[in-house]
Amino acid sequence: MIRIYGIPASRALRSIWALEEVGVPYELVPTHFIGDSKKPEFLAVNPNGRIPALVDGDLTLFESMAINLYLARRYDGGLRPGTLEDEARAVQWSFWAMTELEPHLMPMVLHKVMLPEPERDAAAVVAAEQAIRKPLQVLDDALAGRPYLLGDTFTIADLNVSSVLGLAQFVGFSFATFANAQRWFDACTSRPAMARAQAAA
Repeated sequence: MIRIYGIPASRALRSIWALEEVGVPYELVPTHFIGDSKKPEFLAVNPNGRIPALVDGDLTLFESMAINLYLARRYDGGLRPGTLEDEARAVQWSFWAMTELEPHLMPMVLHKVMLPEPERDAAAVVAAEQAIRKPLQVLDDALAGRPYLLGDTFTIADLNVSSVLGLAQFVGFSFATFANAQRWFDACTSRPAMARAQAAA
């Protein structure tokens, strides 16, 4: 059986979500990013000491995007893009989410939630909120006239990008002025598999 290491309140959520979408049995090994991820037994799985990590038979993977792209290709469940070209676009959007969205979202998470109040920098939050508008416009434009990133069907591209953008919702940043992106995000995150992933324990 597949083992996924992590907790839903972390980047592991996107891989738990992908497992729920593809519908294969898996075991969630609760592993907190503070403490648990530095224990020798977990470092034997992922020497980087970060979650998530996945073990599927002889295969061990770390990095949530790599895990998800593998799950979509290996088990499909409707997540795998139908053509080589769309598979390449799914990789493109997955990398884009990590390089264009997350660097602006993480300062919001740090300075609005994670850091102790005296260490928070309101100016860093404002700068991040301004900077993220450009990639949000790219996303909004890409979704004009289509329900999902690759067309009419929800795929791993949508799961990966919406899971990163979920950080915005977590910190209370509204992107409602980007109507296409908001509509798409709501459709992605209201899927039953997402609810099951969030409830995983």
